[in-house]
Amino acid sequence: MRSRIGILAWGSLSPLGDQPKEIWDKYLDPKIALTRAEGSETWVGSLSAQVESTIDTLKAIGKPYTKLDRTVLLALLAAEKAMSSFEGNRQGRWGINMGSSRGATEKFETYHNNFLRGNRLSPNASPLTTLGNVATWVGQHLGIDAMALSHSVTCSTALQSILNAVVWLEADRCDYFLAGGTEAPLTDFTLAQMKALRIYSQVVTDAFPCRSLDLNKTANTMVLGEGAACFVLGKAVEHAALAWVLGMGYSIETISSPASISKDGQSLQKSMQMALEEAELSRVDVVVCHTPGTIQGDLAEWQAIQNTFSGRMPYLTSNKWKIGHTLGASGGLSLEMALLMLQHQICIGIPFGESQSQSKPTEINTIMVNAAGFGGNAVSIILSKP
Repeated sequence: MRSRIGILAWGSLSPLGDQPKEIWDKYLDPKIALTRAEGSETWVGSLSAQVESTIDTLKAIGKPYTKLDRTVLLALLAAEKAMSSFEGNRQGRWGINMGSSRGATEKFETYHNNFLRGNRLSPNASPLTTLGNVATWVGQHLGIDAMALSHSVTCSTALQSILNAVVWLEADRCDYFLAGGTEAPLTDFTLAQMKALRIYSQVVTDAFPCRSLDLNKTANTMVLGEGAACFVLGKAVEHAALAWVLGMGYSIETISSPASISKDGQSLQKSMQMALEEAELSRVDVVVCHTPGTIQGDLAEWQAIQNTFSGRMPYLTSNKWKIGHTLGASGGLSLEMALLMLQHQICIGIPFGESQSQSKPTEINTIMVNAAGFGGNAVSIILSKP
């Protein structure tokens, strides 16, 4: 790393809640946070009634909040929570990068359905479904005059935001950077798309409908979830950082279809190796895996990790069995899990497959977080405790 960049604060909303203590307590509980979609047998990771009330409070402000897509609202609340725990200078030079894989999903589907029915199209249809609304509305809501960037890099989106934050900070173009991802994909059409790929969980009675990192499963078990995570990064002093960004890696591999990944996870191997080289490490204590709960995806990442660490396997874990796959926000929520494990010095395992029988480290100094998405792209970030 050219500069010592730290994570100074964060905020999130997910099926685990929106308060750090509540989130950590639910990580310690082996129960899942997945439920059935209303009137359906489909498993989803939806927000709790308590978190929904915070969204309602935000919308109660009135226009324009009542018009914004749910994806944007989740981003605003996550960023607001991150800033509420930030103790630095809010008047400095700021950057904002909040991304989303799908963007304004609910609004787009609603406007498009109205269009197909021959109804008059609202003049808000274009501005409210533009992906750039995510980052710019974060700045508007917080009153921060910043460089605001939104992007979609499929399921690597949130971690790509962290990469951008570090580069801008290293270039001394910003003093602080808000970065993360947001996703609200629990709509009929998006769920139907995932089912059309034949990767969605068909589990009816199992206590664990998403079996992320279960390498012996015989069916795909991906479950969609919703949420957002936002982080404040800066050139931290020792006492201010929650964790240091020690190394970063990225890669794109050649694919055979839009949703494919090579059997040995070539892009993940390259991104993990790049991150290790930048951090000047040969291994880490823990890897928070992307593993979406699909047969091919989970096995590919497992093979990539084996090849990368050459028999000196770190402890492996994931949170998708508990909260589902939040697409563009998933890397951010995995990063949150890593921060909490560093803070509490406790590894959160998987109750149905204790990290493939690996023993938990007694001390956690470094954690790698992986993300991979459609298009063959991958990102790996290594955090170290302060």
